[in-house]
Amino acid sequence: MKSKLIVALFIGVVMSFSLNAQNVTVSGVSFPTKMKISDQVVEYNGAGLRQKYFFNLYVAALYVPERTSNAQTIIDQNAESAIRIKLVSDKVTRDKFVETVKDGFATSSEGKASEKEIADFMKIFSVEFKSGDEVILIYKPESGVEVYMNGKHLGGAKGLEFKKALWGIWLGKTPADASVKKAMLGKV
Repeated sequence: MKSKLIVALFIGVVMSFSLNAQNVTVSGVSFPTKMKISDQVVEYNGAGLRQKYFFNLYVAALYVPERTSNAQTIIDQNAESAIRIKLVSDKVTRDKFVETVKDGFATSSEGKASEKEIADFMKIFSVEFKSGDEVILIYKPESGVEVYMNGKHLGGAKGLEFKKALWGIWLGKTPADASVKKAMLGKV
């Protein structure tokens, strides 16, 4: 009886470790280590907590075909990739998110996105935001950037140049937050 209990506990510990090994937790937010986009599997590259005025706002995780700390490679790559943003504060409203992303496009030194493309992209975010929401930006070479919120497809934007400009918000030469960029590149 004792040996069965020990074996059961051992299996439970191993199973628990295996399940936990499938996720990475950053600032209390859990992300899977792998993600499937179309037929491709992309890997977790890193994640960072975005703070402003001492408030925790969101945690952003980057997924790429092959782990790298080279931001330019990730931005320029015409391959499946994703940015997962998990809101950790009700201070991130839809309006503030849209304003921040618009500002990010203005300072992004990467790719090209026209005013109309940016305006059309920002219209995708028509639902209210709340703590716990997850926004996933997925890039697919054949279709461009697709946006999902809490599992629901909201829309997207075509083209590699648009993806470069969007990814440049977090990973470009003038990122929205240098510490988040560093963390997404796995440099922490």
